[in-house]
Amino acid sequence: MNVLVVGSGGREHAIVWKVRQSPKLNKLYALPGNPGTAGLAENVSRISVDGHATIVAFCKDQHIDLVIVGPEAPLAAGLADALLAAGIRCFGPKQAAARIEASKAFAKDFMRRHRIPTAGYATFHQIDDAVHYLESLDTPIVIKASGLAAGKGVILPATMEAAKAALKSILLDKSFGEAGDEVVIEEYLSGQEVSLMAFTDGTSIVPMLPAQDHKRLLEGDEGPNTGGMGAYAPAPVFTPEMVNIALETILKPAIKGLKDEGTPFVGVLYAGLILTPAGIRVLEFNCRFGDPETQVMLPLLETDLLEITEACADGTLSNVDIHWKQGASVCVVLASKGYPENAETGKAVRIEDVPKDMVCFHAGTKIKDGNLVTSGGRVFGLTASASDIETAIDQVYSNVGKVSFEGMQYRKDIAHRALEGAK
Repeated sequence: MNVLVVGSGGREHAIVWKVRQSPKLNKLYALPGNPGTAGLAENVSRISVDGHATIVAFCKDQHIDLVIVGPEAPLAAGLADALLAAGIRCFGPKQAAARIEASKAFAKDFMRRHRIPTAGYATFHQIDDAVHYLESLDTPIVIKASGLAAGKGVILPATMEAAKAALKSILLDKSFGEAGDEVVIEEYLSGQEVSLMAFTDGTSIVPMLPAQDHKRLLEGDEGPNTGGMGAYAPAPVFTPEMVNIALETILKPAIKGLKDEGTPFVGVLYAGLILTPAGIRVLEFNCRFGDPETQVMLPLLETDLLEITEACADGTLSNVDIHWKQGASVCVVLASKGYPENAETGKAVRIEDVPKDMVCFHAGTKIKDGNLVTSGGRVFGLTASASDIETAIDQVYSNVGKVSFEGMQYRKDIAHRALEGAK
């Protein structure tokens, strides 16, 4: 098979790395790819992910059998629609189904319609209406930009003054651009958060291992929200029994609801969950693999990823038995100084050889004047896989020093919840 992976981040490097292992693979392309994918696939940097017509033409010229779309933005913009209309198979939902991530307001209304457990909420376009509603609530509450904000559009104000300032920032100052044209004001839920991704062909759905992301910049879950500073899987707090509950009460109703509404979902449905005293609740849905969750999930996947994605695209997922390796995987994100607000870039990178069972996934790098330099906030995802979570943690942190660049920052407590739960 000839395969094209769309995207340029750590998630896409992980997808390329896993697809490369498939015996079904003939030719592999990454569009635009990054320096990490360059050794595994042919990077297609001349074409933008926004150029749907050009991507379709490339797929036809290169006889692409399957396109795997990594990021949410091309899906929300209708890339899958353009590919499917041209007769090119795509792993990733069409635009209408991708609204489950592209619009938090749509997602909340969808969950209400299909009785999927989530927090109470209200949505607003005008700040006066939002402030009036806000004043009827007790803090803490959650304020979300409804549109795509690269994982950073969620604010947890501690006071009423901070909440009003957040509304002004989103609705009036446009701190998240068009993503903040509409806001969701949501009930605050307390408990541990879990990422539960699942493969689906629009009818069948198969959960992956539960993972836990670390959204805050600093140790102890302090500091601003980020796109994710690290992850680990499987998360022991989310037991197999909980996975089954989530499958029956959340994932299956979501897939059935989307199909019943005429927008069948093909690809990865990602449920961001929280374990509250009242039970499992959905914080958000995403329409693609998580980042950095993918970097810990795919090293644990035993079944051929290309076989799975092809079956999803063909509607035959029920014919595939998906198996996972024993053990655990931990990813620590190495980020630029100033991330997430104003990341410094252009810093020279040094990488030594990392041991077997480890991968250094490129997330924000580029080649400049023949040298590898930083080009984004999250630069690498250093990932270790081992027989147990403690060994994986020790391995990843004992090798962090093999990657360096000026201003590098990272959390030193990734997977701490797994260790606390083991005690």
